Amino acid sequence: MEVIDRDGEYYRVADPAWEDPLDGSYSMRFGARWNAAGSFPVTYLNADLGTARANARHFLTEKLRGQPFAAEDLERSELPVLISLDVPDGRYLDVVTRDAIVLNGLPPTYPADGMGNVVPWDVCQPVGQRAWDDAHPGIACRSAAAHAPSDGEELAWFDRHEVELQAKQTQSFEEWYGPFDW
Repeated sequence: MEVIDRDGEYYRVADPAWEDPLDGSYSMRFGARWNAAGSFPVTYLNADLGTARANARHFLTEKLRGQPFAAEDLERSELPVLISLDVPDGRYLDVVTRDAIVLNGLPPTYPADGMGNVVPWDVCQPVGQRAWDDAHPGIACRSAAAHAPSDGEELAWFDRHEVELQAKQTQSFEEWYGPFDW
């Protein structure tokens, strides 16, 4: 498995109602891109504000699917907050560079498959399980969020309870996102 060095400031898009937005146990219970339900805890982070914005848009779109109202109709206190934090220096599984993506068993076009569709979670989860089993601190990956910048990157931080992530700053939706753009 190929690795890449990562550290420094990252961002977490979070529902303001979450008790502990840096806790990876929610993704462990329900599963997400790099971890299957019931497997291991992952906290999903964004490397830049453009990627965070794309994930906030996805978060709101999914949360409101089938509802008779839109994100603009929510109370401001219900909109996602942005948490900035520092991740420790580490050698994360590389799902950023083309050659490493292929060596890690994914299509070279990741996050898209050869047909232009987003690679499904059930294809990514075995890669995540191998990274967890090999004691990587997480996975640095190209963002699969619609509307993310072409170089948008995310970090799936494995919550091994050896080091805890600490929030540096939390900003309201209006402070970090600005007006709705969809």
